[in-house]
Amino acid sequence: MPSNLIRKSCYDPATKILSIWLVTNGRRYDYLDVPPETYGAFSRAFSKGWFFNRHIRSSFTLRQDEHGRTAPPANSAGG
Repeated sequence: MPSNLIRKSCYDPATKILSIWLVTNGRRYDYLDVPPETYGAFSRAFSKGWFFNRHIRSSFTLRQDEHGRTAPPANSAGG
């Protein structure tokens, strides 16, 4: 089901980084140390926006650059 909040997401199990692109601003947000089980539950969630807000947004470290900005767009594909 399409999300009103999440435009795109991708997960790297090797680094445990979950990247989320928001519909509202198109920016990418990288969340660190996300367990595979959490990503699995996120990917199966009926409402990805609800799951993100409830279980990811405030539960995992958001990676930012030295200027306090979130990571630049990635070249990886996701869905």
